[in-house]
Parts: sequence; structure tokens; C-alpha cells
Amino acid sequence: MKQPILAMADLATPMAIRVAATLGLAEHAGSTGATAAELASETGASAPALGRLLDHLVTAGVFALDAESGRYRPTDLGAQLREDAPEGIKPLLDIHSAGGRAELAFADLLETVTTGAPAYEHRYGRGFWADIDAEPRLRRSFDAQMNWRFRAQAPQIAERFGWSRFPRIVDVGGGNGVVLAEILRAHPAVRGEVLDLAPSATAAADRFAAAGLADRAGAVPGSFFDPQPPGADAYLLSDILHDWDDDHARRILTGCREAAGEDGAVVVIEPLRNQGAGTAMDLFMLMCFGGRERTAEELTALAAPCGLVLRATTAVAEGRTALEFAVAQRPG
Repeated sequence: MKQPILAMADLATPMAIRVAATLGLAEHAGSTGATAAELASETGASAPALGRLLDHLVTAGVFALDAESGRYRPTDLGAQLREDAPEGIKPLLDIHSAGGRAELAFADLLETVTTGAPAYEHRYGRGFWADIDAEPRLRRSFDAQMNWRFRAQAPQIAERFGWSRFPRIVDVGGGNGVVLAEILRAHPAVRGEVLDLAPSATAAADRFAAAGLADRAGAVPGSFFDPQPPGADAYLLSDILHDWDDDHARRILTGCREAAGEDGAVVVIEPLRNQGAGTAMDLFMLMCFGGRERTAEELTALAAPCGLVLRATTAVAEGRTALEFAVAQRPG
């Protein structure tokens, strides 16, 4: 049975859940529960207002109330809000994290739909990337979100693609190195570097050192809009292009092609539209970054004027596809 349109448009429950995640109510209540007054004392909230929030979360099935003691405790559903929950979704809900903060820009979706410009910048006064560059706390939470995104998929990406064909790989915009580290573990003859902005490059170098990969892995601080480290056998773009409009995406692809020389490859890993990325994610990309989810055909067409031709398409993880591009041979 379909939900009524008003229920679909309800904001009370999603915002109540996000506030609960931000205040850490599931952690503070624990398995034994706590009263509204106790939770207010722990979080600095207003006890009467927090009690009303908790009552709604009980209605939503996120918390349960013991009427005799007045103690609220998270249900199995509510336990997913804990920072240590295996689902790892708290960074996507916490309003103070990069993911949760970005989601709130949906409140200004009308701005995007009427102007075509990202609502994020309209709401916060600067674009998403400038925002996380200016706020180290946001940058750390964004890197943690990327870790969560790839925690199961990075080993699959490493195992389901022929990385051993490429003795040296540059992971362009590779964050703190979670994907490249898995590739190097699975393919001992491969070497690689992450290229990303300085805070992420430092985190990648630390990851490689902790994993015993420092002899085969490095990190280069820089932007993927600048010239790439030349001469690698493959340039990896994992979850990068969908963050950008076509003009910026072509700049990134062109930079990789120029660095690759005649024999290198560019490997694009993305959740394809309708094959891992639905309409809601496509709308988020537009609202947050001005980016978009693309089909394999759209990515192939995007790469063609950059001097790249599609060589192979491989499903590498649930909801993610690798498109391997070769450098187009020049006539004559």
C-alpha cells in the first residue's frame, strides 16, 4: 500500500532521528535506558523539549519507554544510531558531520530547481568542498564517511578487477587510501600513490604506514584539477566524477589522460544511474555539488572528447561498476 502524500512529505520523523543522532541519545541512554531529565543533563538540552522529541521517537519505533521508570532506551532500530553500530550510519545523520550537514541543504532544494545551482552553497555561503577544507572537523567526518562507504566494497573492488596488469596506480582523489590499500594487499606486485588534498594525503600516508604498505604506497598532496603525477600505468577515479558537472568532469579526465601517456589507462569506478544510483542520489548530487549520476553510455560520451575510449566494463562491487578507458590513438 502506498503512503499518503502527506506522510511522504513528513519532516518530523527524519529530523527527530537526525537530532537524536547529533545529541548521541542512543549512546547516552545505553541498553538500560535513561529518563528525559538524565538525557537532557548529559546533552545540554531542554528536558521538556527533549521529552517530547523522545515521545515522538517512541511513536516511530526508534526508542521504547518504560512507563513505570520513565526511562527511554533505544530499540534495535534506534541502536543503529550509535557511533559503534555496525551499520555505520551515524555520520550520515549527525548534523555536525559533513554528511548530515549536506543533507540539511535539501531544505533549499527550491533554489537548485529554480536556478540549477547547488543549494549547499546557497544555504552555507560556500560550496561543499570549500566548506570541508575550511573546517577540519568536517574533513575528518567526510573521510570517516568514505571509509564507511567502502568498508565492504574496497576488498571487492580489489579482487574483482585485474589490477595486477598495472604495476603503478595513481588513485586520483583517493581520500585516505582505503581503496588503494586494499588493491595493494590483493596484488603484491603493484605499487601506487594517492593524490588528494593535504589533510587526506596525510591520512593516506598514515594508513599505508600502519598497514605495512609504506614501501609500495605513497601519498601526494594536490588537486585533481592540477597536473597529475605522470607515467603511471593506471589512473583510478573512484566515486569522483559524479560529484562534478560535465565541464569539471572532463577537466579531471583530461588531466588523467595527459598524465597517462600513450599506453596508460583511466579506470572510472562509479555507481551508475539505475545500476547502483537511484533518482534520490542523483538529486542529492545536484543539490549538494552540482554533480550528477551517469549511465555507462553517458560516461563513455563524456570521456570521448578527452581522448579516451572505453575498453571494458566490469561489475566490481554491489552497485559499483568499473569502466576502463584507454588513451585514443592519434591518427598517423
